[in-house]
Amino acid sequence: MAIATVNPATGETLRTYDAHGPEEVERRVAAAHEAFHRWRTTPFAERARLLRAAAALLDEDTEDIARTMTLEMGKPLTASRAEAGKCAKAMRWYAKHAADLLADEHPAEGDVRDSGADRARVHYRPLGPVLAVMPWNFPLWQVIRFAAPALMAGNTGLLKHASNVPRTALYLGDLFRRAGYPDGCFQTLLIGSAEVEAVLRDPRVAAATLTGSEPAGRAVAAVAGDVVKKTVLELGGSDPYIVMPSADIVRAVKTAVTARVQNNGQSCIAAKRFLVHQDVYEDFTERFTAAMNALTVGDPLDESTDVGPLATEKGRADLEELVDDAVRKGAHVLCGGSRPDEPALVRGWYYRPTVLTGITAAMRIHREETFGPVATVYPVRDAEEAVAVANDSPFGLSSNVWTRRDEDVDLFVRDLQAGGVFVNGMTASHPALPFGGVKRSGYGRELSGHGIKEFCNATTVWQRA
Repeated sequence: MAIATVNPATGETLRTYDAHGPEEVERRVAAAHEAFHRWRTTPFAERARLLRAAAALLDEDTEDIARTMTLEMGKPLTASRAEAGKCAKAMRWYAKHAADLLADEHPAEGDVRDSGADRARVHYRPLGPVLAVMPWNFPLWQVIRFAAPALMAGNTGLLKHASNVPRTALYLGDLFRRAGYPDGCFQTLLIGSAEVEAVLRDPRVAAATLTGSEPAGRAVAAVAGDVVKKTVLELGGSDPYIVMPSADIVRAVKTAVTARVQNNGQSCIAAKRFLVHQDVYEDFTERFTAAMNALTVGDPLDESTDVGPLATEKGRADLEELVDDAVRKGAHVLCGGSRPDEPALVRGWYYRPTVLTGITAAMRIHREETFGPVATVYPVRDAEEAVAVANDSPFGLSSNVWTRRDEDVDLFVRDLQAGGVFVNGMTASHPALPFGGVKRSGYGRELSGHGIKEFCNATTVWQRA
């Protein structure tokens, strides 16, 4: 089996890699298992030193790895640089805070006595090798936000990255080696999806984390459930972006454009459904459409490009199917709705920024995730209807709310079915805040103290004199 880097801006195959065969996979799993027994007792100070060393190397490598990401999956070069910087920031955050986040917890003295103990505490211990099945859309960040806390907690890591970003995957394995991590602490597996089950079933692998599609999450969860292993799943999203009459419309529109087309629209936490109060619907929609239509679609290596190609040809075809289905059933195309026809873009997997209105429940796009620069805009009568439309989705990753009324904020925080509510701003992840969703967006949390404890054994220590 070969794994290839294909430039989505041109369709050109840049390099082909041989997949790891069974013997190499076995060697790497064994190394992760062996390394865990040494790494788990490594002091936090040493773990932090090595993670900071990796962050420093990433800083030095920013231009090279940014170009690699752009060539492999098509995000604008400016976004690739920002992704590298965000990763280094998260690594330093966990290096600084992990020891405190995993410090022993001590119940109240009265509760300790009531339990019959003289002393009691909760101690956090790592689980072992963790298999990470990661996607291509944020090929560096998705891995680091798992790897940094997992390694700081004393686990080892096995990365099965998306098959269209092998250069980034190999870079990540090499990054931790260059930083001085012991052999086996973090390794990349160049394998296909069909080989994941065997690795997950291996008794030496303790747990798994997956960021990706709902079908991929179901498959990993089913195998992990069969062998009773812990999983964290971050799956799809169809995040609502609610605009109320009290909102600053100019700011709401500007942020809405970024929230929809970030990463060429290929983000699980990108705002996708824009639910706008009828009192400001016309104004918002007119401004939003004009701003989306003005975006520059082009070569992602060009600093002036706003929106690059979709990462895969199939991804563009899937997006086109959703838009075509909506249009056949009566949706209105306010801008976009097609591939660009400029000669420089026809070889790549580009799609114009698109705004659709007139969406109904009969259209697939009402229920399915749009992974590309396509926005659907709905008018709503009030906050209650906004909540009803927002929750009429199988997903519940995050949400965005624009209002100046505290009453609105309280209602949305109480009633929106989502893992996050971002008020007067767009959804973003930060190492200090938990990240994850509900419903078919998955379960478990990444980042913050919640994320580092996902792959720890919370051990009760009960002691009498």
